[in-house]
Amino acid sequence: MSTQEHTIEQLVETLSKLSVLDMSKLKTALEDKWGVKAAAAAAPMMMAAAPAAAAAAESTEFSVTLEASTAEKKIGVIKIVREITGLGLKEAKDLVDGAPKVLKETCPKAEAEEISKKVTAAGGKVTLKGL
Repeated sequence: MSTQEHTIEQLVETLSKLSVLDMSKLKTALEDKWGVKAAAAAAPMMMAAAPAAAAAAESTEFSVTLEASTAEKKIGVIKIVREITGLGLKEAKDLVDGAPKVLKETCPKAEAEEISKKVTAAGGKVTLKGL
């Protein structure tokens, strides 16, 4: 066993014998000596979650859902739904009548935005959900 390993082992044994109050005093003394602030154990987990949240915010694939359409613009929305989905007239009408319904399960961001523009211009309401 090297000298450094032996020193670490002794340090661990000594620290294990400290009371909670003494550990708190040690923490404060080390913070003062090194000019740092000890972070809670949850902080590394929160910091690890931040990149995941940022990645989720930068989704490249989206789900497009028709939320609703106005009664007076329903025919225009049905036409756009047929164009987007390739459904027949009856199926597209049923989809519009049954809103909210998914128009596209998965599509790139640019396509999702284009669909949203078309449906909105026709009188429908769409939501995009990043996957």
